[in-house]
Amino acid sequence: MPSLTPLPAATVTLVRDGAQGLEVLMMKRNLKSAFVPGRYLFPGGSVDPSDGLADIYARCVGLTDAAASKRLGLESGGLAYWVAAIRESFEESGLLLAHGENGKLVAHQQAAELAQHRKAVAAGELPFDTLLRDAGLTLEVSALVYFAHWITPPGAPRRYDTRFFVAHAPAGQEPVHDNEETIESVWVSPREGVERFREGTFKLMTPTIHTLRIFAGYESASALIEAMRALPDVPTIAPRIGKDGRRIMAGEPGYDEAGTEEGRGTWKR
Repeated sequence: MPSLTPLPAATVTLVRDGAQGLEVLMMKRNLKSAFVPGRYLFPGGSVDPSDGLADIYARCVGLTDAAASKRLGLESGGLAYWVAAIRESFEESGLLLAHGENGKLVAHQQAAELAQHRKAVAAGELPFDTLLRDAGLTLEVSALVYFAHWITPPGAPRRYDTRFFVAHAPAGQEPVHDNEETIESVWVSPREGVERFREGTFKLMTPTIHTLRIFAGYESASALIEAMRALPDVPTIAPRIGKDGRRIMAGEPGYDEAGTEEGRGTWKR
């Protein structure tokens, strides 16, 4: 069976400084979900065609499509990944990285009012740019820092070509899961997330645990974001599935073999 073509996707890790230091927002997937049920993930999803339209680009500040595309190694359309990351964050967590005409970030009350429309946005019934226009808002695309690029292994039931971003969580807003795609939203320190994964109480996908292990080396949100912003380039990470179902990273034993039909294993959740 031919391998599926990976769909363009974007995800954003929202971070803040909690009482014990750096914290990241994790959303738990619905247990009845057809894809990765019960996993804790960062807000994210597929890049929609509407994420790359001129009307939504007109609502972006601090980054042009040309600059975004160059950063991603694309000829054009790169800014759509930044838009998708912000839109998906809004749909799944209710957090919106945007500011008003006065230059101030969206506050709690306005965010809560806008969140009432996120189901309509997710369903495609209300264009995201229309919601922003009516509210007089502009997207804070420059607040997102691109730091990782993952491609789902061949053989998976769904494949994504995902760009990972990190950003400060908008101050004054609180995440609220939608009780449809996501059933829980938690703030957790990267080190705690790694430990809970090791104990088997925190179900994570390979890119997620990999990200938490990297983030665990930083004490504050600002230190982490500045380090990610300083990355000279972002390599593409394309794991493969070994015969035993294990995800094998480039450079690890068995990686080349897993790239063949004979050496490829079966996808396991």
